[in-house]
Amino acid sequence: MQATTQLLHSIPVDAQTGAIAVPIYQTSTFVQEAPGVNKGYDYSRTNNPTRQELEKIVAKLEGGTVAAAFASGLAAIDAVIKLLESGDEIVAVDDIYGGAYRLFEKVYKKFGINVTYVDTTDLGAINRAITAKTRLIWIESPTNPTLKVSDIQAIAAIADRYKILLAVDNTFASPALQQPLLHGADIVVHSATKYIGGHSDVIAGLVITKNEDLGRQVKFYQNACGAVLGPFDSFLLIRGLETLHLRIGQHCRNAAIIAQYLQHHPLVDKVYYPGLASHPNHAVACKQQKDFGGVVSFSLKNDTEAAAIGLVTNTALFHLAESLGGVKSLVSHPASMTHKSIETEKRKAAGVADSLVRLSVGLEDVQDLINDLETALAISTALNKEEKSLSKP
Repeated sequence: MQATTQLLHSIPVDAQTGAIAVPIYQTSTFVQEAPGVNKGYDYSRTNNPTRQELEKIVAKLEGGTVAAAFASGLAAIDAVIKLLESGDEIVAVDDIYGGAYRLFEKVYKKFGINVTYVDTTDLGAINRAITAKTRLIWIESPTNPTLKVSDIQAIAAIADRYKILLAVDNTFASPALQQPLLHGADIVVHSATKYIGGHSDVIAGLVITKNEDLGRQVKFYQNACGAVLGPFDSFLLIRGLETLHLRIGQHCRNAAIIAQYLQHHPLVDKVYYPGLASHPNHAVACKQQKDFGGVVSFSLKNDTEAAAIGLVTNTALFHLAESLGGVKSLVSHPASMTHKSIETEKRKAAGVADSLVRLSVGLEDVQDLINDLETALAISTALNKEEKSLSKP
């Protein structure tokens, strides 16, 4: 059975009413037959029928055993880090989402959990960074925002050799394009706000584990710490999942065309998109992904923050906003937006230049999107020429 068919038919018809959509159980508590005797639910923080169905669907979609839904992607990451103890160490991808970096450095570092950041496309760098205290390898693949692609299977072999966990943030690929657990990862994390939700109308996070024992630990922290996803938001994610494969296919098609356009544009310096043969990790992406995603990043030959800001503030169809993965196209300037919490030197060393622009390519007509970029690039160039002219004595 094809993945799309399997996904759609993993969403159950309601046994009680025959409703073809999963009902929203908008309730905080459940009546019990006697103390401790209930129908499987006692309090919606601990379990809720709508959230439970979402978790079952996602676990199956990722090829895992247990899934837990959280109130945000960062809450999902937080639950994974709670598996560690004071004194443990993490080896993490250097080109990391700014929110994850902030969580690692500003929250967990003071509790004695330290992180070493390396280029995880370099297997030797991972091996060199592992110590006797390392308990977790944390990667994004593709990364945010320079779209590095790490070899999940090869890193899983390293993690297995050292008896440590491998967690993969699969947000950019989505389970429609990549299933890290099937490549040997132990944990998958999603900001489900992005492609899984798909309509920019919900904040959510997911953790999926390969084995049940690890899943039970994550579920414990989900309940004990309480950052659970509500029933209505769970319903929105289930609805988003119904069109995931359809949407992601169009995201990929549009993104590939835009990446090719930018690659040949005279004002563009570098284009970051795993689908381009020129991408340094293109072969790895071909091996482990079904397609190359809907995010394209690029830097300008005029390598200044002003040039990038001139571009991102002069698009009409690409809306300037945080986030990605929705049906409408978005544009952002990572250095001053998603990655502003990372120190300048570390950010630049990871490839996030001042002139880097990130596109979340939506479902609009691709020629309209190209025309929008063409206009914005021209305006940005004109503004920079004017600024240089005014600055001359």
